[in-house]
Amino acid sequence: MAATLPQDPDDAELAGLSYEQARDELVAIVARLESGHVDLEDSMRLWERGERLAQHCARWLDGAQARLVAQESTASDQPADAVERPGDGTASASATGRSVSANRANSS
Repeated sequence: MAATLPQDPDDAELAGLSYEQARDELVAIVARLESGHVDLEDSMRLWERGERLAQHCARWLDGAQARLVAQESTASDQPADAVERPGDGTASASATGRSVSANRANSS
């Protein structure tokens, strides 16, 4: 049986933070560290917290990117009739990356 490492109490707290909350706290930590008015012990504590916040933000962004990629692959599976119709200058957004209204605006 493999031993498990004790869970850092900050991990549970970080899991409840939105991307924006974590980013804002990270920005505040960087500002405090850059000010130079923090003693060495507090600097180390802040640095470690900042590292965990940065990892949390990276996980949020990685998850968002994965959802976008999944959505793009779903959109590329559209039926063949979702392509530009010859003669009328309209097209679906999935076929050309542009909206129908953008096509009409360009043609006027």
